[in-house]
Amino acid sequence: MTVIATESLSKRYPRVTALDRLSLDIGPGVTGLVGANGAGKSTLIKILLGLSPATEGSAAVLGLDVNTHGSAIRERVGYMPEHDCLPPDVSATEFVVHMARMSGLPPTAARERTADTLRHVGLYEERYRPIGGYSTGMKQRVKLAQALVHDPQLVLLDEPTNGLDPVGRDEMLGLIRRVYTDFGISVLVTSHLLGELERTCDHVVVVDGGKLLRSSSTSDFTQTTATLAVEVTDSDAHPDGTTALRKALTEAGLTLHAGAEQGLPGAGHILLVEATGEHTYDTIRDTVAELGIGLVRMEQRRHHIAEVFRDNDQPAYTAQQKGAGSDGA
Repeated sequence: MTVIATESLSKRYPRVTALDRLSLDIGPGVTGLVGANGAGKSTLIKILLGLSPATEGSAAVLGLDVNTHGSAIRERVGYMPEHDCLPPDVSATEFVVHMARMSGLPPTAARERTADTLRHVGLYEERYRPIGGYSTGMKQRVKLAQALVHDPQLVLLDEPTNGLDPVGRDEMLGLIRRVYTDFGISVLVTSHLLGELERTCDHVVVVDGGKLLRSSSTSDFTQTTATLAVEVTDSDAHPDGTTALRKALTEAGLTLHAGAEQGLPGAGHILLVEATGEHTYDTIRDTVAELGIGLVRMEQRRHHIAEVFRDNDQPAYTAQQKGAGSDGA
């Protein structure tokens, strides 16, 4: 079954092209739509909901044409907008019940579904408090709840982790995963952070400037993007531990990417090593021990999307440098 399909979909404004002949075929599960701000992600969602007409091309959601069945699509689809759009003076229960009624549920069913949904997103104990007193994370959960309350077949989540700290992001990503695993509701989630989607989605779609760069399963995607950040300290035997480790790892046959010369704060003691399997971790660990230098950390980096699709002649650190700290955005 195809959940979302587009064919040569374009959206043009007088001064900018938001989507440029985009062709997609998305099946059930959790799909990540990743791209930098302005890549066309929100525009695509508006077209899929029947809220904005395409300039050319076609799109279908759950087998329904967006041009002729917009209302039917919105009955079957939940939508979590990116921006804060919640009324501050009403409670989560009041708001979600209202949204359930707007979706066609009768009063009793709306209240029952609201209670169940707020329990699922972790707001049951706080459900009667005014939304204006909620934290950013709680507000994001309210938006997720209203998208789920009418038991849709598909939910479109636009940057659901915006404004959240690392713990809040992990909790939200866990909730998103459970939307499909627990309830069988397919998900299209947008983000500008590839690392988030690698851990959550079955499939990843990458867009840039309104064009499709890649569409593949997450397992295929991450196999080609795994890079380890290795940070070490110096020792008496090796006053420049990073240089010694770089030489030893290269001699051991590992591939290292450019990094220290790119000027990222602290990059002088960080090596970027291409991970090709579990043996990569073992080789790094054993080499550090043999050199007698200190290992501060060894972790898989969260890739910024521009880095993954950089030109072959550009250094691997460029996008990481541009997006330094963006994982916390």
